[in-house]
Amino acid sequence: DTSLTEVNSFSPSVPISPSSMINQYKFEDGPELRDLFITVDDPESHITAIETFITYRVVTKTTRGEFDSSEYEVRRRYQDFLWLKNKLEEAHPTLIIPPLPEKFIMKGMVERFSDEFIETRRKALHKFLNRIADHPTLTFNEDFKIFLTAQAWELSSHKKQGPGLLSRMGQTVRAVASSVRGAVKNRPEMFTEMNNYMETFSQKINLLDKIAHRIYKEEREYFNEMKEYGPIHTLWSASEEDVAESLKGIASCIDHCCRATEKRMAGLSEHLLPILHEYILYSEILTGVLKRRDQIQGELDSKVDALANKRTEKDLFSEEIGKLEDKVERANNALKADWDRWKQNMQWDMRSTFTNVAENNLRYYEE
Repeated sequence: DTSLTEVNSFSPSVPISPSSMINQYKFEDGPELRDLFITVDDPESHITAIETFITYRVVTKTTRGEFDSSEYEVRRRYQDFLWLKNKLEEAHPTLIIPPLPEKFIMKGMVERFSDEFIETRRKALHKFLNRIADHPTLTFNEDFKIFLTAQAWELSSHKKQGPGLLSRMGQTVRAVASSVRGAVKNRPEMFTEMNNYMETFSQKINLLDKIAHRIYKEEREYFNEMKEYGPIHTLWSASEEDVAESLKGIASCIDHCCRATEKRMAGLSEHLLPILHEYILYSEILTGVLKRRDQIQGELDSKVDALANKRTEKDLFSEEIGKLEDKVERANNALKADWDRWKQNMQWDMRSTFTNVAENNLRYYEE
């Protein structure tokens, strides 16, 4: 449903190649405007009597005045990233928080704690932090700053200051209760359109993901069969002197095709599949954000109805309604700004990802 008309409106004087297509799309906010750079690298395994886990080095370089130093280096495990995501959702319920990579790992493709698994997760955690750093609001969140700068014991101490179990349960119960109240009566048309857009987007991105996995599975089966055919032709050539050279030539061709197919599979697993999974997670996140916006709208609607049915306590209700109206307006403005940002980033990611797939396919068939 996203209009891509502008993608096809190239000037005849411009060579229409995948690379030139990508180069035509640049955001105004270039790297030169950034003042916070984060790198996630150097995964390290830790084995204790209770558990085995991986930590990653997080290096931060910044020119911001609110930081005490220009460079920080800390080690974080996955649970720390999960804590950060939860704190961001708690502080900014109607902003689009980037997804964490727990669903990036494709079942049957990698083993937990294998080099491939760890590298896939490292890339996703790196992207997660940099998406937060590039966000105009999330980047100034105090918990984000603590995550980047605090030593392990300091972070552990800070985590203990969060809401207790009963408080979290209360929040969950309220969220569930409000979610079953029914449709919001006075939802602005813009947010109804967003809901419809996300329903369609979710269907399409899940379908793309299934197709991509099927293509990857078929490529792997093809690759495994070719790996067997090469040596078979080499052995065959030893017993057929008259056609030995031809059989060796076929074996060489199969080996070449095998290597090309392996590179094509690597391109799919490294570039296409993770992006599709990331946007499946984004579709779930956005659905949750829209529900939370509706929850705030629902609170306002119920107070307005209560005021209409009550003749007493009008001053008290009017004050509450005023506060809720401000809350709804802030939620709406936050989501509207984030929505435009997210759509622009999503369209850029999809264009660059599928153009990359097209370029990889061209190289593959040329080889």
